[in-house]
Amino acid sequence: MTVLLGFNSRYIIYIRYFLRKINRQLNLKQLWYQDNGNWHWVKEKPVPIASLNRSLWRLSVPSFSFHFMLGLSAIISTLGLLANSVAIIIGAMIIAPLMGPIVGMAYSVSMGNRKLLRRSSFTLFKGIILTILVSWLTSSLIGLKTVDSEILSRSNPTLIDFSIAMAAGAASAFANTRRSISSALPGVAIAVALVPPLSVVGIGLGLEKENIAIGAALLFLTNLICIIFFGSLVFLFQSYGSIDRAKHGLAMSTVVMFLLGIPLTLSMRELIIENKVGSQISNLIVSETETFGNTDIRLITVIPKKGYLKVEIEIAAPVDSISQRQIDLVKDFLVDKIGEPIDLEVTIIPVRILKSAN
Repeated sequence: MTVLLGFNSRYIIYIRYFLRKINRQLNLKQLWYQDNGNWHWVKEKPVPIASLNRSLWRLSVPSFSFHFMLGLSAIISTLGLLANSVAIIIGAMIIAPLMGPIVGMAYSVSMGNRKLLRRSSFTLFKGIILTILVSWLTSSLIGLKTVDSEILSRSNPTLIDFSIAMAAGAASAFANTRRSISSALPGVAIAVALVPPLSVVGIGLGLEKENIAIGAALLFLTNLICIIFFGSLVFLFQSYGSIDRAKHGLAMSTVVMFLLGIPLTLSMRELIIENKVGSQISNLIVSETETFGNTDIRLITVIPKKGYLKVEIEIAAPVDSISQRQIDLVKDFLVDKIGEPIDLEVTIIPVRILKSAN
């Protein structure tokens, strides 16, 4: 036993000697504490409460610059949506000041600051009304009646949008507590996309399409509640406020998120069905039917209904190239292959083909 203990002691001494030698050779301690910027983020502390208070108060003021920039953002966003241009929509997201009062609401919930909550809520409400009105007027003046993919993608929110808003809310709150990463705020604004859903609400009202307006409003409400809730949690974890002050606001946000989760879950289910069945139908009608062989298939939409699937196909084809009998045969073929009752609706955009004279 004595021999064994002596062996272990010598073994431990050798290990310590070896580690000290490595430390001297690499100079790890000096490397860690070297103030060259590489490790500065490790020592960084949150901004003081007084400084964050002033910053969020300024962002929550319904000033002329706030309304002016938000109005311009709404115009750019609406034009980008009507033009189906992602780049233009991103530009509108960057200049929109709408994130300021929302983060102010999250901070006021964690701090129990009712005065800031009232101010930021009032500013946000005015901003929402302004954005919808400007988008409605812009879309009405332009006069376009088409609904492209960028508009449709914001009128059908799912749990994916919920998750994006959750992460964006946490990122926005954390970026406001760290001076070194405040440059990340424009990226957060792009990720959560607050103005485009409101612009889609205005476009939907202008086109008199209630389903588009309601879906976009649901997306904005999802973004709003998630940013407030998860932003408040991040502020609490950074020692801004206390659970006792924030419990009422967090409880209310939790209830609203639960209620929003029901339609978002149903929408997610419909999206999965639509993508799966839509891809299957596209492959079937192209590879196993001759009806659409000489046509340009522009859009296939699958809408789950109670007890059946409504399939809408938009094609460009020569006049009288497809008969009603052919459509009925395609429907029976799809029902047999998919195993679900189908209501098939085909919209044919007539194409006139002219050839040059010999």
